[in-house]
Amino acid sequence: QVQLVESGGGLVQAGGSLSLSCAASVRTFSTYAMGWFRQTPGKEREFVAAISGSGLNIAVADSMKGRFTISRDNAKNTINLQMNSLKPEDTAVYFCAARRSPLVSSRNFDYWGQGTKVTVSS
Repeated sequence: QVQLVESGGGLVQAGGSLSLSCAASVRTFSTYAMGWFRQTPGKEREFVAAISGSGLNIAVADSMKGRFTISRDNAKNTINLQMNSLKPEDTAVYFCAARRSPLVSSRNFDYWGQGTKVTVSS
C-alpha cells in the first residue's frame, strides 16, 4: 500500500507561482511512476504531469507546458510540481498519484493522495 500526502496548496494571484509537494510512504519509490492530476467541481479529473520512476521521462499536459514542471527526489520519496504563470483557470484541487510501474503515463494510476487546493485569484 502506498500513501501519498500532498502539501503546498494555497491562494495565489494570477501570474504568480506555487510549488506543490507530495511525499510517498513506500520503500521502492523509484519503481513507481508518479503524477499530478487536478479536478474542479463538476468536472472530470484532469492529467497535469507525470514522471517516470527514474525521473528521466516526463509528460506534461499541453495546456501546462512551459508553465508547470514536475520533478522527483528518489532519495526523499518526494515529487514536486512547480507552477508558474498561474491563471485563474488553474484553480483546482491537485492530486498526487502513483503508478505500479516505473514507466511514465498519463493514465492507470493506482494510488492517490487526498489532494491539495490551489486557488488562483484574478
